[in-house]
Amino acid sequence: MKKTALNSFHYAMGGKMVSFAGFDMPVQFEGVNAEHETVRRTLGVFDVSHMGEFRAKGPQAFELVQRLTTNDVAALVDGKVQYTCFPNGKGGIVDDLLVYRFGDEEYLLVVNAANIDKDWAWVNENNSMGALLTNESDGTSQLAVQGPLALKAMQKLTSTPITDMEYYTFKVVEFAGIPDILLSTTGYTGAGGCEIYFPNEVADTIYKAVLEAGAEFGIKPIGLAARDTLRLEMGFCLYGNDINDTTSPIEAGLGWITKFVDGNNFIDRPLLEAQKNAGTEKVLKAFEMEKGIPRHYYEICNEAGETIGEVTSGTMSPMLKKGIGMGYIDKAFSKLGTTIYIKVRDKLQPATIVKLPFYKG
Repeated sequence: MKKTALNSFHYAMGGKMVSFAGFDMPVQFEGVNAEHETVRRTLGVFDVSHMGEFRAKGPQAFELVQRLTTNDVAALVDGKVQYTCFPNGKGGIVDDLLVYRFGDEEYLLVVNAANIDKDWAWVNENNSMGALLTNESDGTSQLAVQGPLALKAMQKLTSTPITDMEYYTFKVVEFAGIPDILLSTTGYTGAGGCEIYFPNEVADTIYKAVLEAGAEFGIKPIGLAARDTLRLEMGFCLYGNDINDTTSPIEAGLGWITKFVDGNNFIDRPLLEAQKNAGTEKVLKAFEMEKGIPRHYYEICNEAGETIGEVTSGTMSPMLKKGIGMGYIDKAFSKLGTTIYIKVRDKLQPATIVKLPFYKG
């Protein structure tokens, strides 16, 4: 099992450790609800060093990334980040990812930990144009400092202004006395904050500095369980649950990152464009429950108890104090306000189709 450069800190701080995507990771410290509320109200720090980082460089870098991803890379400017996905050539999704533009000939792709090997093979397999590719995953650590006070706290560690950074932008800064640190504002919690990328060799220095800078604001280490409840309250997709190799971005409600513009001839464009025009039989929708907690793989039914879909993500919302979830359902039952039923221990519990995000702050 792999370990991040900060593994010893997690044990020292009492983290409950589990195997996740091949890594020994903290699932929680103080407890899921307490950690969730800390991020929503103040700030918390996640070790997300298990994520993967690929760099594409050279005159063919743009052509490769544009071909591989559904979003329009041509719309990016230096210092901007784009959420996107790799279509798999069969109408499904290889992975969802972030694309950072450093220049005309340099892009950083940040992929999910469980998919690093699969994604690296996919990127290389489709690199017929000869872009220069580097897999930087094993040597790179990443912290996500999330919460409304996160940027204020992290500003203490850099002289570059960061508190006014727009969502989905990045800067390369001196941070905690270390040059050339990548700091971005993409977030996976909906609570604000930043991500900090750095070489493994300086992980101890950066982590200690982050904890010290955040101490006066009440910073706490946060585990993967709260990361999941936080992202679900915002309706953010999780690869392996809400999207996978058999779900299309159109079915998943990711049409907003699937850009059918001139010059964007990404893999699967004709198939996905046809889906967008004709509609799909199933769609990913959000729902709330007054009673019961939905879980992955629970059946979604109509009033007669007939199966019309399946829950892909579900939890008890720590902020709303009710069951929330997402799942693929027959499009006939997908309108806002429609009552559906979640089969919880063989009992049908009513739920209502709602608009995302669940938590509006």
